[in-house]
Amino acid sequence: MQDRMKSIAEATGLLARAALWLAGIGLVLMTALIAAQVFWRYILNDSIIWTEPASVMIMGWFIFLGAAVGIREGYHLSFDVLLYVLPDTVKKILHSVSDLAVGGFGVGMIWYGWQLAAKTAGNTLPSLGISGAFDFAPIIGGGALVVLFSIERILRRAAGLHTARFGEEPLEDG
Repeated sequence: MQDRMKSIAEATGLLARAALWLAGIGLVLMTALIAAQVFWRYILNDSIIWTEPASVMIMGWFIFLGAAVGIREGYHLSFDVLLYVLPDTVKKILHSVSDLAVGGFGVGMIWYGWQLAAKTAGNTLPSLGISGAFDFAPIIGGGALVVLFSIERILRRAAGLHTARFGEEPLEDG
C-alpha cells in the first residue's frame, strides 16, 4: 500500500506544483492588468473596461488554487495547543478528523459553487462577453482540489506515510 500511496502522492504533488505555478502566474497577470488599467486611466485618460472583472476572476483562481495547495501541505489554520500533550495515535486521529472536516468544506465548495454557476450561466458578463458561470469556476475547481488533497492526506496517514502537520514530518517534494 505504501508504494501505491507514494505514487499517488507523487502525482498529487505534481498537481499541487502546477496549481501553485498557475496561482503565481495569475497573481503576476492580475498585477499587470491592474497596472495597465491605472496607466490607461490616469496617464492616457481612457479606460480598459475588461481589466477589472478579468482581474477579479483571476484573483479567485489564485486564491482557491493557493488555498488548496496550502491544505495539502498542512499550512491551513489550525489550533495545535492540545497536540503538545497527546500521544501520537490520538494526534493522527485528530488530524484525520480535521482532514475530513476540510474535505467536507471542499464538497460544500463544489456543491454550492456549482449551484451558483448554474444560476448565473444564462447571464453574460458585459465587459468580458462570457457566461456569469465563469465567476464561480474557481470555487468549484478549488473545492475539487481541497477534496482531493484532503483524501490524499488521510490515505497517506493510513499508509503510514508522513504528512505536513504539527508533530509530523513535512511532505517531501513531489
